[in-house]
This record gives sequence, C-alpha cells and structure tokens, in this order.
Amino acid sequence: MKTRLLQRNFLVILGVDVLLLAAAWYGAHLLRFNFEIPAGNLSVMKKVFPFVIALKIGTFYFFDLYRGMWRYTSITDLLNIIKAASIGSLLSITLIGFVTRLAGFARSVFIIDWCLTILLISGFRLSVRLYFELVSQDKSWRIVATTLLRPLRQKHPDCKNLLVIGAGDCGEKIYREIRDNARLQYNVVGFLDDHPTKTGMKIHGIPVLGPIKDIDAVSESVGADEALIAIPSANSEQMRAIVGYCKEIGIEFKTVPSMGELINGKVTVSAIREVAYRDLLGREPIKLDQGRIGAYLSGQSVLVTGAGGSIGSELCRQICRFRPEIIALYERAESSLYDIELELKQNFGGTKILPLLADIRDRRQLEKALEASNPQVVFHAAAYKHVPMLELQPWKAIKNNIQGTRNLVDMAKRFSVERFVFVSTDKAVRPANVMGASKRVAEMLVQGENGSSASGTRFMIVRFGNVVGSVGSVVPLFKKQIQKGGPVTVTHPDVTRYFMTIPESCQLILQAGAMGVGGEIFILDMGTPIKIDDMARDLIRLSGFEPDMDIKIEYVGLRPGEKLFEELITEGEGIVPTSHDKIMVLRGSEGNLALLNGKIDKLAGLAREQEGAEIKATLQEIVPEYEPRELG
Repeated sequence: MKTRLLQRNFLVILGVDVLLLAAAWYGAHLLRFNFEIPAGNLSVMKKVFPFVIALKIGTFYFFDLYRGMWRYTSITDLLNIIKAASIGSLLSITLIGFVTRLAGFARSVFIIDWCLTILLISGFRLSVRLYFELVSQDKSWRIVATTLLRPLRQKHPDCKNLLVIGAGDCGEKIYREIRDNARLQYNVVGFLDDHPTKTGMKIHGIPVLGPIKDIDAVSESVGADEALIAIPSANSEQMRAIVGYCKEIGIEFKTVPSMGELINGKVTVSAIREVAYRDLLGREPIKLDQGRIGAYLSGQSVLVTGAGGSIGSELCRQICRFRPEIIALYERAESSLYDIELELKQNFGGTKILPLLADIRDRRQLEKALEASNPQVVFHAAAYKHVPMLELQPWKAIKNNIQGTRNLVDMAKRFSVERFVFVSTDKAVRPANVMGASKRVAEMLVQGENGSSASGTRFMIVRFGNVVGSVGSVVPLFKKQIQKGGPVTVTHPDVTRYFMTIPESCQLILQAGAMGVGGEIFILDMGTPIKIDDMARDLIRLSGFEPDMDIKIEYVGLRPGEKLFEELITEGEGIVPTSHDKIMVLRGSEGNLALLNGKIDKLAGLAREQEGAEIKATLQEIVPEYEPRELG
C-alpha cells in the first residue's frame, strides 16, 4: 500500500513537472517574441521540445528532486532546483547547438526559460508545503485566511501569548517550532532584543518590539501572558537583569538551557524549563577541541565509575556524543544505574551500553568488569563526598575513596588501560575534613603511578569545586527549605565556594583527558567564588519571595570539617599553562609510592576497626597540610 502511494505521488509530481517545464519553454518563446512567435521559430521549438523536457527531467532526477518530501521544502531544496535547472539548460543548449547550430533560435530564449523553470518548479514545491502547513490539518480553507491575517487573528482561549526575549537564532528556532506544532499552546506575539538595529524588524512576520528593559510597556500592549528567555549565551548580569524585569512586572518566565547544556546544538521547545540558579551563574560557553576529544573516545571502550551519580551520569551522556564503541557503566546503586542505562540506550543507539552493578571496593568485581569491557579509557568519578557524614564515619572515606581508588588503579595497570582520569575536588587542597583528606591521598596515589608503572597507562587528575545541582549540593537543600516556607539555613555569612554547572565540569573533564600525558593535576577555571549567603538570597528571590521578609535566613555555624573558603592549589604545586583557557595544570612531587601504600595499608586496618581518631591522625601523617576542624 505504502509503495503504491509513493509511486502515485512520484507520478503526480513528475506529471506536474512536465507541464511546468512545457509552460516554461513555451512561455520563454512568448515573452521573447512579444506573444507573436514567428512560424519558423515555432516549428523549431516544437521539434526540440521532447528532447529539452527529457533532458531536464533526467537532470531533476539526478539531483534527487523526486526523492524529497515536499511538505518539508527548504532552502536546500531550492538550491538543488537551481542547480538542476542550470545543468538542464546547459545540456539543452549543448544538444541543440550540436544538432542545429542554434539555427532558428533566439539566444535569450534559453535565459528566459531558465528563469521560468526555477520560478515555476520552486513555486510548485513551495505550494505543496504551504498546503500541508495551512490546509491539511483541519481540511478547511479558513486556516489560510487566519494565517495570512495573523496580526488580526483572535487568540485561542487555551493559548498563552508568549513574548520571546532574544531575537537571535535561538528565538527564531523556538518560534518556528511553536508555529509548526499546533499542539503547543503558545501564540508568539513579539520579540524583545537589546540590539538597536533589530527593533522594528520582523522575524517570520512577528515584530521585534523593542529593548528588553521595555518589557513592562510591551507586555501590556500585546497582552503577553508569559516570557521566554531565549538567549543561551547570556551572562550572569544579563540573566539577573532579565529575571529582575520579569519579576518586577509579575509576568511568568521560563528559559532555554545555556550553551553548555546545548552541547549538541539543538534548541527545541522541549528544552524550555524554569529559570534555575545555574542560569544566574552566567558561566561562559566552553569551547571544546572536538577533534582531540574524539580521537581518544570515538570507537573506543570507556568505563565510568559512579556512572549513576550527578557527575558520572553527565560524563556518560557527553562521552556517548563522541560515539565510543562500548561504554561500561560501573555503579553500585541499582536504580540510578537502570535510569542512566535506559536513557543512554534511547538516545545513543550506535554505542553498546554495558551496565555493571558493582562496587569499586570489591577487587573481584572490578576484575570481572574490566575483563568484560576491556576499556582503553577509565573515568573514575565514584566517591563518597558528604563532608559531615564522613566526619562521623571516616572509615567509609578510607574504604571507598582511598582503597576503592587503589583497587581501580591496580586493575587499570593490569589491563593496560591507556588513560585513567581521576575526578577530584577542591576540598583536597589544604583539607579541613576527612573527605578532602581522603581525596588528597587518592590524588597522591594516582599521581605517584606515573613513571613507576610498566603498563604505560597515563594517569591524570581533574580537580574542581562545587557543582550546582549535584547530589548533596546546597542548592537542593535551599530549595526544599524555601518550599517549606523557611528558614533557609546558611552556615556563616562570609562562607564562599566555587561553583560550576554539571555539563561544564564534565566537558572540561573530557577536554583535560585529551590533553594529559600523565602525572598532571588539571585545575578547572572556577571563576569567582560565590558567597553562600548571596546564593540563598538569589534562590529565595527566584522562587518569588523576598529574603528576610517572606523567608528568613538563619546562620547556624560551620559544620565539622568545613572551611570559610575553598582553594584550588596547594603549597608546592606549580602552575603550567595549557592550550585551553579554562584549564590549568599543576605538577607536584610524585612522592614515595611504596611508603604511601604502606600508610594506606595502615589506614585500611584502622578502617576495619572503625578507629576514627587514629584514622584522622594517620591522614595527617600522609597529608601534613590536613588540619581537622571539629566545629559545632
């Protein structure tokens, strides 16, 4: 049935094209001779007519003009029509010139015929698309009138009048999707943009009504119900200003993701979401060396530990965009493992997804996992990260963060992994807590392997600060407190932290993995540290409340192991520049690996006995800059 329908459509299009080409050929002669074609020219025209039509139809077929779905006619199709018409005309001139020496032909006929061919053929294709867009959905010609008279159209009762902030590529794509999808309950009434030359211009017939600061007057004049911030490249100041304008006039507002989240370049209505705190960070888009990253990931086997976590899962998503042959998801939490496995299988069909429900503390499980996946690249993101929890149970940090890392390092050497990327934290710098100290010991363990490993594995470390939206971060806690009506609890009015978004951190991890030759500690550019107090106030305002009026802020004091300020560089580490402006490299001393392993064995024994005080004392022996803080 489907084949018959396709054949029928082909014959219809072919028949119409023959008629239009005939009309173009005949019309070219009429125009050339002022609608009075001499008898001699008319006779010659009729003789060559079948050959001209056959040549042009053959050329159209060669340029795939009969394989397109004309309901989706685009600029690409128009260019193909121009190419086909040009080649067809040249072949016609060549054939006629070879046979008749162009006797009885006016040369200008060919130019007029070429123009009419393009005009008629492209006009027909466009009319097919116009039909499907304007008529086929409700089988009524009234929709043509309402579309053509769009400015006079009455708003559908279920539609929201949408004001798009940003008259760039993103805003245009969003408008087209809304226009082409009748199920989306939006009616775009205008654009706002700060670019002075855009005011008064139109995008697909929709006007740019003025700068963003005029949103109050504009939204009232067009009856806007909601605003959409369609500026993926907006910085923090721009986002704060736009959000402030929207909140001031009480209009609902949403946004499209930042450029970091739109790594695949696709802007769609489905990506629209509520404005989140990460939008107010205003982090600049990351420029990735796609070729360099693809060179070590494409077609390879990659293993990610902690694959179900916030960092691990995003790493998996971004790794899969570079089309590895296999990605092994190493995770001990079955629910999160199932979720990321399902998501990757749905979105990345060309990559084999290998879920591994296992624990890095179990050497036998690790051995079986590496046998099954045989990875060339390992990203080690599995770790315990909750600072107060690990202060209460430091043996858990030893078993997971240190022993688990040593297990994985040993297996990476045994199976000749080419690259080993360890995901670390700024809390490893002059640590004040068990979590930071355990990650620093793990850093020393990974860094010490370079130069002493016979396997040739490149071991490297990526160190960065807090990630907005990750499991255990402060933002989800603040949001829950705001939903309950407060109070929002801040440890100290002066406490600051570095922040970046999850996609940004994972992109830089991949970039650092491509740059490493072994032994480096890569430091990601975290920007300016942010006061947690300011963050709490921004989140309260973003939720529609005023801090200290609607929602109270309480200062509860630093928790055990917390510092006022975080650092990214420890004493004795020297900065080495890299080719990427967002990544720095530190090179510290490798240390005595045998001595370090001996101390780790001692820690392992203390962890089995759950000797918290002695664990902290031994961590101080290994990491002299570690200063435990037991604050209430």
